[in-house]
Amino acid sequence: MVSAADAIGLAAVLLVNTATAALLTRFFRVRLDTFWGSAIYVAVLGSFALLVTTLVLSGVLRLGPNLGSPAAVVMLIIILPLSLGATFDYFW
Repeated sequence: MVSAADAIGLAAVLLVNTATAALLTRFFRVRLDTFWGSAIYVAVLGSFALLVTTLVLSGVLRLGPNLGSPAAVVMLIIILPLSLGATFDYFW
């Protein structure tokens, strides 16, 4: 059972990761002239940055619940915010 504090912590981690992904996507799109170059940088460096923020927020600060498996963490905390942040930047 997930408590309200765990749900709020998970939402905070998702919000921070989505904002980080959107800012990184914007930075790489403005700085790089090629489309594929920025997409590759977002996929590689964006994933690494989200991994670091996830380790800090959920490891050091203890935000969010135990999701049970590493696959759930990767899908929910890294891939979902990366895709939402990139989508937000591209369509804004």
